[in-house]
Amino acid sequence: MKAVVHDSYGSPDVLRLREIDIPAVGDDEVLVRVRAASVHPDVWHVVSGRPYVLRLMGAGLRRPRNPVPGTDVAGHVESVGKSVTRFKPGDEVFGETLRGNQWRNGGAFAEYVCAPQDGLALKPAGVTFEQAAAVPTSALIALQHLPAKRLRPGGRVLVNGAGGGVGSFAVQIAKAYGATVIGVDHGAKLDMVRSLGADRVIDYTQEDFTRAGERYDLIFDVPGNHSFADCRRVLTPEGTYVLIGHDHFGGVGGRWLGSLPHFSKLMALSLFRAQLPKPSSPPSREESMAVLAELLETGKLTPIVGRTYPLSEVPEAIRHLVEGEAQGKIVITV
Repeated sequence: MKAVVHDSYGSPDVLRLREIDIPAVGDDEVLVRVRAASVHPDVWHVVSGRPYVLRLMGAGLRRPRNPVPGTDVAGHVESVGKSVTRFKPGDEVFGETLRGNQWRNGGAFAEYVCAPQDGLALKPAGVTFEQAAAVPTSALIALQHLPAKRLRPGGRVLVNGAGGGVGSFAVQIAKAYGATVIGVDHGAKLDMVRSLGADRVIDYTQEDFTRAGERYDLIFDVPGNHSFADCRRVLTPEGTYVLIGHDHFGGVGGRWLGSLPHFSKLMALSLFRAQLPKPSSPPSREESMAVLAELLETGKLTPIVGRTYPLSEVPEAIRHLVEGEAQGKIVITV
């Protein structure tokens, strides 16, 4: 099969299109004939090998253990392992190829990939493969940090970074729960944010939401370009601050640990600040994928595909991601 591979860490220039063997399906895995896969910041992290700590978290110390990048996939089931009960050959599916943390290559930038059955869901008939591939990682992050217990109908939710991959899904999920949503991003992305259902938008180049007089029940902060102290002053007394965090492709955070020290500090601070969520176990991947499939089926979640690239142009797709100008998700078609 054709696949994008890298034998060393570095810039997108280390990626090559090669012929490699089709992976062998495990007992609880599904072999997917890939139709589309998406590009997201964790792909850049693993291709670049930064921060260095990710290499100790399973990516591979000197070179990637799995040479094929990509974790989000949509396609047809080619075959299933002997323990698989939820899917059969011919099913159209979408989901993630990895178990556990995302700081590893997942093999999706290829013609075939194996994925655990718990990480997949049936693709709704009205959703294209490109749209479905845009969903998994970004929408799962949004869903797991926007549980219904933190939202209430009419509650005011501010999404900082509403025009990005995670932020665009956060806007829609919060609206699906009945919240009033304020989206913050660059002016060029605000029309798209409005189209996703945001009740109001803020151009961060013109207005600093942390210095206005409004108060929010939840701040969902993707870029992390404001301190917790600044965000705290515009929260309601019972409000919650959720940091997703984005190190801007190495521009923020250390080379060795990235943004992990900052997250560790907030976790420790959560013991003393009611506005910070306490560490907790997220729902299972199977449950979360089922929720996303239902939101797609009912039209409450509409993936925005900004640009597509063929498998041979994965390096260009990653460079486009790093530029930070993409509106909607970047998708690889296979």
